[in-house]
Amino acid sequence: MDFSCTVARAELILGGQKSGKSGRAEAMARAWLAASAERGAVLIATGQAHDDEMAERIARHRRERALNVPGMTTVEEPLWLASCVDRLASPSTLLVIDCLTLWLANWLMPAAPCARTDPAAAFAAQADALIAALGRSTGPTVLVSNEIGLGVIPLGREVRAYVDALGTLNRRLAQVCERVTLMTAGLPLCLKGQA
Repeated sequence: MDFSCTVARAELILGGQKSGKSGRAEAMARAWLAASAERGAVLIATGQAHDDEMAERIARHRRERALNVPGMTTVEEPLWLASCVDRLASPSTLLVIDCLTLWLANWLMPAAPCARTDPAAAFAAQADALIAALGRSTGPTVLVSNEIGLGVIPLGREVRAYVDALGTLNRRLAQVCERVTLMTAGLPLCLKGQA
């Protein structure tokens, strides 16, 4: 998958599962790195291996990224994205956060550090902190998130709350990002900004 695209200061890439979101982010990182030897790219990975299938999925993604974008380093950060952006942002470094969908799940799941208090309120504070960090960032950032609110309304209070929280997060990030891209069947559709 190859996309001819420039890197925006902040881009939100949305789409369904296996729609090409990560492929677009990797293509942007390859183009960013190819433009100058002085540039770097860092993937901030939010996934956690809570079972064997997820462990294998993470290992597969690592192998594929090493082949697709050999110059990109990976930092694993399942919870504290704002401080990670603050620490890693620089004008010569492209940050790729993949993905916000898992980040939200990490905060809302029962094993989350905020489980003894109000997970939704704790996550809202983290979302505020991430948006503030993006505003302070001195370099480009690509954020990857699923668009999961297009189907039927899920049964179960917790799942409905999750879908609502992700939709709210995506909407808030779309407001502050320079470009928003929707991936469908491997094809990018620019919703905001210039492609």
